Amino acid sequence: MRTTADGTAVPQADITAADLHASSLYGTGDPHPIWTAMRRHSPVHRQELPDGREFWSVTKYDDVNDVLRDHTRFTSKRGTLLSILGGRDPAGGKMMAASDPPAHTAMRRPMADLLSARALSPLVPKVRRMVDRMLAPLADGTWNLARALADFPMAFTGTLMGLPESDWPRLTRLTSTAIAPDDPEFSQGDGTLASAHHELFSYFSADVRRRAGDPGDDLVGSLLRMDVGGRPFRHDELVYNCYSLLLGANVTTPHAVAGTVLALIEHPDEYRRLLADPELVPSAVEEGLRWSSPANHFMRHVTRPTEIRGVELRRGDPVVAWLGSANRDEEVFADPFRFDVSRSPNRHVAFGFGPHYCIGAPLARIALRLLVDRIVGTVAEFRLEAPVEHLTSNFVAGIKDMRVSARLHRGAAEKLEEAITLDEPVPLNG
Repeated sequence: MRTTADGTAVPQADITAADLHASSLYGTGDPHPIWTAMRRHSPVHRQELPDGREFWSVTKYDDVNDVLRDHTRFTSKRGTLLSILGGRDPAGGKMMAASDPPAHTAMRRPMADLLSARALSPLVPKVRRMVDRMLAPLADGTWNLARALADFPMAFTGTLMGLPESDWPRLTRLTSTAIAPDDPEFSQGDGTLASAHHELFSYFSADVRRRAGDPGDDLVGSLLRMDVGGRPFRHDELVYNCYSLLLGANVTTPHAVAGTVLALIEHPDEYRRLLADPELVPSAVEEGLRWSSPANHFMRHVTRPTEIRGVELRRGDPVVAWLGSANRDEEVFADPFRFDVSRSPNRHVAFGFGPHYCIGAPLARIALRLLVDRIVGTVAEFRLEAPVEHLTSNFVAGIKDMRVSARLHRGAAEKLEEAITLDEPVPLNG
């Protein structure tokens, strides 16, 4: 989706006709003028679809945080994405992302230990080498940055999970289909999402069965040995959580980087600030996450009659928390439609909030900082060579095609050429 830079709002009268459920809004349109109007005039907004299904939208930062934080009023067990609206998520209570405490806590605690920044630190040299190789085509002319980035998460998540490299292209395409089943590039009709889920679940079911008796020492093997509240994971829980971990990694990182690079191209003064002071890379990464907000929404269901800003919600009502809107809330972020690589404070919710805060955030931050740091050290100036194509998805604010060329720093081409020739296997520790 496009990222408005001037805080324009649609007229208040147009809010009623706005369709936040439509994937096309995010593929070819811009939801920010609608969200801005909703924050001002209808921060708790009810929408009814033509087939009779209904949901509430919350667009203010504090309301988004309350909905994501308070599992006693807003449950995750009936599904967390608009794609499940009107149905029940079969993974509810079995997959960490679709569970409430205490079951959620029992699953999350051991997985969080495996994915902490300290546990992941041995992976840093490997990710750095992969970044160098990925950037190597910049020395040869036009490069489709978004396509290259789509494959990037599998390079470290696939390794962490012990998945064969020959399977990575297929898994990348299946996860892209799962997050954007309406995108013309991935859609195969009404059964697209179900088909992608079936293939991914079958893949991980076979992988888990293959490991019987010899789980291995990777992330999937760790899940097989894990104690969750005094018992091991059941087979279906293993399958759902493998799927969730892979989907989470493939969703955030590539689209956050593409969105950040696009923002730096569209705000060349900010890129020049970054070039002059590379110490700003960590804050630039956080601003890129706020600006792009790759995970667009999360849904919850009301557990008991409750109120938000005086609006009464009934038990069972779906409530959608729009992260991209929360990250532009004028009451929280100073001049929220200004891209500022030194923004501080920057309490964005790009990784969610509360008990379901993205468990892969440490890994995503490692990859994002290495990528942006290498880009700053390599590229003096980016140029867009074709119009950007956005992902048609109401879940992921993504970029699927972005062709760029670059003017490199002196000596950077030689370093990239050296990276091209390093095609031997990359050891985990060096």
